Amino acid sequence: MEEKMGFFARLKSGLTKTRDNLSYNLDSVFHGFASIDDDFYEEIEEILITSDIGVETTENIIEKLKDDVTKQHVFKPEDCRELLINSISEQMDTAENDYEFENKKSVVLIIGVNGVGKTTSIGKLAAQYKNQGKKVILGAADTFRAAAVEQLAEWANRAGVDIIKGNEGQDPASVVYDAVNAAKSRNADILLIDTAGRLHNKKNLMEELKKIDRIIEREYPDAYRENLIVLDGTTGQNALMQAKEFNEAAKIDGIILTKLDGTAKGGIAIAIQSELSVPVKYIGVGEGIDDLQKFDSEDFVKAMFEV
Repeated sequence: MEEKMGFFARLKSGLTKTRDNLSYNLDSVFHGFASIDDDFYEEIEEILITSDIGVETTENIIEKLKDDVTKQHVFKPEDCRELLINSISEQMDTAENDYEFENKKSVVLIIGVNGVGKTTSIGKLAAQYKNQGKKVILGAADTFRAAAVEQLAEWANRAGVDIIKGNEGQDPASVVYDAVNAAKSRNADILLIDTAGRLHNKKNLMEELKKIDRIIEREYPDAYRENLIVLDGTTGQNALMQAKEFNEAAKIDGIILTKLDGTAKGGIAIAIQSELSVPVKYIGVGEGIDDLQKFDSEDFVKAMFEV
């Protein structure tokens, strides 16, 4: 419990800018309006959109709010606060089986553009799984960036897990081939594969992912498959666009949202889940190894609104 509270405190602190932007502005609407009318809803809508919750998601939230106001015969604007918080919570539920891969022999492909914290996230996950007593192997398939392989090797060393790596410029698919076969022969619980964040064009990158996918299918058909995309929370709507593009090449099962501390764009966590119907599974609110944790939508909304 203490660790959970520790993370909740860090989450709350990390979402300070988002909370200041969202909560403060919304409270001024709840207490500044005398009645619930079109202007009242428009004000709320504007605040949600500027917090990077996104147009489509905001419309869903407002529709639900209007519906609840009518059904529950609410007349005072200040009584809408809790209804709004509930409406936002409903946009972002994670299901029980979202972490199924943690309990099976899994191959987890980590994708995302360069600079979002991909390699660091892999390292943190590896350390956490190792601490749970799992046998973890890392596959360094981002062979286009020497720094990525070195960084991953450092994390493997810190976490005390094996790493399979190739040479700079080597075909990433061949590294994946070696990593998958190592995972099978060494009876690993989880194989985490780092992939290239950028090739000389987007089409090449997407083709590369499809090729990797085919190799895993062929070499290890019994493995439980999981594709996680790492997104930088500070980039707001750009993160959503990236997720949509990658989702076309490799079916995304979940999102790791990093750098949520120090951004006013925390609302993007809601937009992504709502618009893509893909759950945020982990969030990062700092540099420490424990600052990447499983996403809890209830905690997130509480931290965002200081409930």
